[in-house]
Amino acid sequence: MTNDQTALGKINISPKAIASITSHAAEQSYGVVGLASKNIVDGIANLLTKDPTRGVDVHYDGEHINIDIYIIIEYGTRIKSVATSVANTVRFNVEKAIGLPVNEVNVHVQGLRISDID
Repeated sequence: MTNDQTALGKINISPKAIASITSHAAEQSYGVVGLASKNIVDGIANLLTKDPTRGVDVHYDGEHINIDIYIIIEYGTRIKSVATSVANTVRFNVEKAIGLPVNEVNVHVQGLRISDID
């Protein structure tokens, strides 16, 4: 994915590494219950493989990093506020970790979940 040439050699960062950073940042955000698959086929595949980066698509065209993240939000929270917070948190954490700017973070809210009240 990203290739950076240094005096000591080449640095390659895979989309899966960026997806891991993204999923961790999103799951730590207030109001996010979890990540969701973008469609049923991906959902079934993720259940079988237990992929920790499910719900995250990273696209790199050689110049721009674009991230799509699919989340489930806690019922009763402001959807727009949570989505904006997730986008900002993901952008900050990815840029901090890899040292490259993120072009866009698209947050797709796939559903709402009511937590158990004890």
